[in-house]
Amino acid sequence: MTERQSLFDYTLALGDDALVLGHRLSEWSGQAPSLEEDIALSNLGLDLIGQARLFYAYAVELEGKGRTEDDLAYFRDAAGFRNLLIVELEVGDFAQTMARQLLYAAFLHPYYERLIQSKNARLAEIAAKAVKEMAYHVRHSAEWMIRLGDGTSESKRRSEDALDYLWGFTGEMFEMSAGENELMAAGIVPDRAAIMPKWTATLDHVWREATLSQPKARAMQSGGRMGRHSELLDHMLAEMQVLARQHPGATW
Repeated sequence: MTERQSLFDYTLALGDDALVLGHRLSEWSGQAPSLEEDIALSNLGLDLIGQARLFYAYAVELEGKGRTEDDLAYFRDAAGFRNLLIVELEVGDFAQTMARQLLYAAFLHPYYERLIQSKNARLAEIAAKAVKEMAYHVRHSAEWMIRLGDGTSESKRRSEDALDYLWGFTGEMFEMSAGENELMAAGIVPDRAAIMPKWTATLDHVWREATLSQPKARAMQSGGRMGRHSELLDHMLAEMQVLARQHPGATW
């Protein structure tokens, strides 16, 4: 595989992660527990959609086939997406949404910190913007997990149930493809496994403050990077893509 193809696959995957999770967060619009949180979740989603656009813009340049950001977002079926499985899961209740956001952001923030040092100037530039956004995502979701975990017996139970459900999807964040390993050897992308100590330390701090139990170890789910997804992504894409597919080429 050429370096250019590996870069395309890499940027596409990161763009897919951001787009899918950004859309999931948008599902809270008008339904969050408070007006302030409704706006906050919308802003988190917009951060991720903005990151997706930056990665997609670079991906279509690397591909060089005349596709656009919209083509990548709206005219691929689920099998063509390369997002992590954790981001396509249903939003669930508020505890599940915050638990997922913390697990994801606590990985991505230190990952982007390292990506800033990439020998690829375009990736370093995207990471420099995104790292500031993900720092806020970590802080916001951590504060909510502490509030929920150390709150009522109901909020604590829901938080622990959410973490137990989501934990089996976290291992995929640390998996490296063959192409990604080649990019890492060239100094272009970070080693995902090297992020685990920082990720674990962030989570351990939150568990202590929130009086939450460490999620139980279990077999990890994977396959998203190879296009193997749950039916949840099919349903989400059907809703997300319907307007673009019914009116291809429409502008406003």
